[in-house]
Amino acid sequence: MSNEQHITAAGSVRNIVLVHGAWADGSSWAKIIPTLTARGCKVVAVKNPLTSLAEDVATTLRAIALMEGPVLLVGHSYGGAVITEAGMDPKVAGLVYVAAFAPDKGQAMGELGQDLPPAPGGAELRPDAQGYLSLTPKGVAEDFAGDLTPTEHQVLTATQGPTNAACFGAKLTNVAWRSKPTWYVVATNDRMIQPDLERQFAGAMKAKTLSLASSHVPMLSHPDEVADFISEAAASFAK
Repeated sequence: MSNEQHITAAGSVRNIVLVHGAWADGSSWAKIIPTLTARGCKVVAVKNPLTSLAEDVATTLRAIALMEGPVLLVGHSYGGAVITEAGMDPKVAGLVYVAAFAPDKGQAMGELGQDLPPAPGGAELRPDAQGYLSLTPKGVAEDFAGDLTPTEHQVLTATQGPTNAACFGAKLTNVAWRSKPTWYVVATNDRMIQPDLERQFAGAMKAKTLSLASSHVPMLSHPDEVADFISEAAASFAK
């Protein structure tokens, strides 16, 4: 048994690192952080710069390094690519994908799902002069978070992180989901990532899967279910 396996088998993983996606920030996890913390978890929400995949992976690895003991990595949307790469860190016990991309080695996110009808949200992305993409208010309200309130749409629009388009062309060099336990939340009403693509990801990694009738942000629209699923993943390492 490896050192990593021995550590994670000794008890539930109590350290959880949450990795947000594109056009978002750490507040994406605001509704589940209190629940996980109340259950005895040490929770950190990464603040990705969204400047490049490499920088976002480095940011996540710094958060992992500050944790004492094994870590459960949780990634939303583009954050799924980040945890796929960063998850090879030996402290990472498992990965939870929440309506997230899960590229394989040598793949870039922008290449995925081309065999499916395009997700509607892509039409609401707007570039600035430096090549950073933002979602229109219409895109946030209808495609990103259609099952949230108008007030929440305003907050998401105002706090979104403009995302360097280059992030979507970066090819992965490490694929943690091929060697570590995985869980996947499929958002069946997603308009940013095709739900069928999410199902493909979950199937490829043989993940334990939870399907929710949710927009692209199930951790905000179904926080109790997502928190329970993450807790279940963390508890699965107890023997």
